[in-house]
Amino acid sequence: MEHITMASREEGEPLSPTAKLFHEPSLNCYVITTMGCKTSFNPQVIREGLSQTLLKHPRFTSIPAKKGRKTRWIPTTVNLDNHIIIPEIDYNIEHPNRFVEDYISNFIKTPLDPSKPLWELHLLNIKTSDAAAVGVFRIHHSIGDCISLISLLLAATRKASDPNMLSTQKKNTLHQRSSPFWRWLVAIWKHLVLIWHTMVGLVMLVLTFLFIKDTQSSLKGAPGVEFNNKRFVYRTISMDDIKLVKNETNATINDVLLGVTQAAFTRYLNREYGVDENNNGVKQRSSVLKKINLRASVIVNLRSIGGIQDLANMMAKKSKVKWGNCIGFVILPLSIGFHDDPLEYVHQAKTKMDRKKHSLEAIFTYAFGKLSLNLLGVKVAAAITRRVLFNTTLAFSNVPGPMKEISFYGHPVEYIAPSAYGHPHALTMHFLSYAEKMTISLSVDPLVIPDPYLLCDDLEQSLKVMCDVVKRKHTVNVV
Repeated sequence: MEHITMASREEGEPLSPTAKLFHEPSLNCYVITTMGCKTSFNPQVIREGLSQTLLKHPRFTSIPAKKGRKTRWIPTTVNLDNHIIIPEIDYNIEHPNRFVEDYISNFIKTPLDPSKPLWELHLLNIKTSDAAAVGVFRIHHSIGDCISLISLLLAATRKASDPNMLSTQKKNTLHQRSSPFWRWLVAIWKHLVLIWHTMVGLVMLVLTFLFIKDTQSSLKGAPGVEFNNKRFVYRTISMDDIKLVKNETNATINDVLLGVTQAAFTRYLNREYGVDENNNGVKQRSSVLKKINLRASVIVNLRSIGGIQDLANMMAKKSKVKWGNCIGFVILPLSIGFHDDPLEYVHQAKTKMDRKKHSLEAIFTYAFGKLSLNLLGVKVAAAITRRVLFNTTLAFSNVPGPMKEISFYGHPVEYIAPSAYGHPHALTMHFLSYAEKMTISLSVDPLVIPDPYLLCDDLEQSLKVMCDVVKRKHTVNVV
């Protein structure tokens, strides 16, 4: 049994404002990361690995507790038997993939015990369609955001080709050369654009809080959706296909993913609203789709340093890597409707995201959350945040992962699928790149989206259509 140690008599680190928000009932959020491995798990090896890595991080060996007027992280002794769950499984299960999904959906119904550090790892030694075993991390969002948690997880892994080397991520660099005068003019223009885009974004945030709501569609949850049980599914697509579209449209990976999402939502919603018929009885594309107001709360990492950082650097007191929750969000309108050129979805996404990149909207959402919490209290701040998020349709996040295959304490990793639940959305989309593949993770409310595989099919098919268009263009040019 876990108990408070002598270290708990000392003042623990206070919970950050965002961590406090994540302990409110309306925003009681968890991060779920499913990891498929190519070999069966050796529990003893994993226990030893966690003892040498994860348990050295104070967040995973502390509990939030009241100390005076403040809630602080109080150190405690960790008994790994309380955190590593190894269920007994019938290895002759007819549908192992569905079993894993049902297993996750069932255990998240029970919240984590607040008297113990708020994390657990489930080891499922069951062979699925694309893995020999499946590990599932559940971590309370107050411990850290998806960026820091994935970085910490990956810092505990090593390259499959070299067990002594930490995995790496790709970094984008851009070098520009111009005259001082031109740079001066560009700087002034960029500042004016920054101010304008920030003002527009902040006005839309205020209006979203006051009265602007997305259309009630088959993707949007009803009040109380944050308390409903969730189902988690994933789909793996080719990174080469994404890069093909990226290079053709002169966009970013994130732009392509948003474009594919818009195209997939158009397909998905078109099934519900069907098609119109003109006076001659000829079927045509439904005009209802264009009237649907659908927006995504896009999660933005606000750290000045990105990528996978060594575990020791994360724990260092003077580390430049900010641990915990350092995220903001921007509200991004998504275009629903058919286009003759499927690449138009990507062009539209790029235009919108370029505006968001040249604004301080994400920073303001983070800063306003802290300010409202300090001035109005955690309950009011949580209510404001929840209302803004609920008035949008989904949460969207894209996290860059390792470029090369990695191993988890000697277990080669096939895929990593991060997600989250507890926030007021019926649909959450996470994208994570890994070894020339992209994993699409969906967290859905089955009462709203009963068949999430259909949405996965639409995402996959939308990317395929875009790739086919690019390939045809190149074929014509060659001829």
